[in-house]
Amino acid sequence: MDAKSLAQKIKRLDGRGYGAYKELKGVYQFDTFKLFIDKVQADPFASPSLFRLWLPAEVACLPAWTFANRERKTGLENFLAHTAAVKARALAKHRGTGKSGQLIVHGPGQEMIPLTAVEVTGDGAVELRFFVGLPAAGRRILARQAQELILEDIPALARSLCYPNLDHALLKNFVETNEDASFLRQKLGDLGLIAFVADGSILPRASGVDPRPAKEAVPFEAPASLALEIELPNRGRVRGLGIRKGVTLITGGGFHGKSTLLKALEVGVYNHVPGDGRELVVSDASAVKIRAEDGRQVTSVNISPFITHLPFGKDTTSFSTPCASGSTSQAANIMEALEIGAKVLLIDEDTSATNFMIRDARMQALIAKEKEPITPYLDRVRELFERFGVSTVLVVGGSGDYLEVADTVIAMDHYLPRDVTQKAREIVASFPTQRKVEASRPFVLPESRKFAPESFPRDRKGPRAKGRETILWGREKIDLSAVEQIVCPEQTNALARALERLATEIEKGASLREAVENIQHQVETEGLLSLCRLPRGDLAAFRPHELAAALNRLRSLKPKDA
Repeated sequence: MDAKSLAQKIKRLDGRGYGAYKELKGVYQFDTFKLFIDKVQADPFASPSLFRLWLPAEVACLPAWTFANRERKTGLENFLAHTAAVKARALAKHRGTGKSGQLIVHGPGQEMIPLTAVEVTGDGAVELRFFVGLPAAGRRILARQAQELILEDIPALARSLCYPNLDHALLKNFVETNEDASFLRQKLGDLGLIAFVADGSILPRASGVDPRPAKEAVPFEAPASLALEIELPNRGRVRGLGIRKGVTLITGGGFHGKSTLLKALEVGVYNHVPGDGRELVVSDASAVKIRAEDGRQVTSVNISPFITHLPFGKDTTSFSTPCASGSTSQAANIMEALEIGAKVLLIDEDTSATNFMIRDARMQALIAKEKEPITPYLDRVRELFERFGVSTVLVVGGSGDYLEVADTVIAMDHYLPRDVTQKAREIVASFPTQRKVEASRPFVLPESRKFAPESFPRDRKGPRAKGRETILWGREKIDLSAVEQIVCPEQTNALARALERLATEIEKGASLREAVENIQHQVETEGLLSLCRLPRGDLAAFRPHELAAALNRLRSLKPKDA
């Protein structure tokens, strides 16, 4: 059916009940693109309808260099999603009741992550997946407004994606920035690094709720002793701070940029859009932010390397609680990260349980070890690296005993890093600690857990996301507010859909790690849309760590042997 036939069909719907819009489902050939109406919303207040448009390669006219490899293609798709999102916002307007007139494209935020909003095929064709609020007055169809939206605005949206109409300089920047950042991350291991922060990076954000770069921020500059240069495919030679494998402390006075640097490393597991300021701040892809999380669900986690002989004989080799304390939650978060293969742990003392991080000499003298069930992280951090190759980057401002175990100490001074490693060693020599190491037995890495099939809610709707921080599954509410490396609602949308597949894998007998790996393999080989029944443009790629974290916070989760 062609666009003229679609116009006539819409006209015949005028004044009818909203449900008649379902007659529009189908495929329509316009002059230069094909329009798919895959799902129509039930009423003007429901989630907007699912639309797609397909531009053939000869219309899109994208140069081959823009999608010559996987990294360039991801940069291109993010750029096109950004372009379409800006255009959709300009075209959208209120056209009646509820969501009437909405035109929504889920473009990238500050991170450049594979998205389902745009897909570029191997020959350069483009598919845009977006959402449309079909117009109505009350629950009566407004045909004229619908014709304007579908027959005028959507063709304008399609034209915005054709190469002659694009911002060529910004397109090149997106493509090359993504390629350079991925190249840099892949080089970390060869260079003995877990992270790199390029000179000139802008790390501070505009505010706690605005992730854009702060204005008039101090550009980052690495100290000579920790600097190295790396040749990138597009930008050429860049200089910056290399954070080496091992134990790294970030210290300094309050408000001088310690946590800001750690936050940059935390989101450095993702690439960033041009203009973010952190385009060449990259971290090991397995790095996990660890924090205390009072009140979280913990199910059958072996926290015994950190916590043993609890009162009343409570087992810590398979520890479960519906309401973890600060110390038990932080121990569980570490063990769960290691279960999924984390090789870098990022910790800020401001969001940590103090008694989990350190017990100083005076407290050891006051409370004997046999009365204290916690082995502090201080006494495990070197063992984790030396025996298992797990590095730690730790922000400290008040725990000087950590100087004893550090390989590198960086002091932030007015948002600029200084290498104070040698000074730290001199202080350790001049002021020897009086505390005793409290780790009495070797650290044991966790085995991958298995869960009972009855763990999962029986709900025909399945898990569904509510913003960035929440997934609803039946009567269960999964709180993801403390999983800080989920950076956008589109990731949570994808995680919600992946959880249902994850449950199926576990019900078949897979361990958590096996199930997560199977889902990751599915997504990598078949794409994010393999998690959906219909193609939709509001999903973004996630890491295995966040998928496991979502399941770990399901309160109905039960160990298989329970």
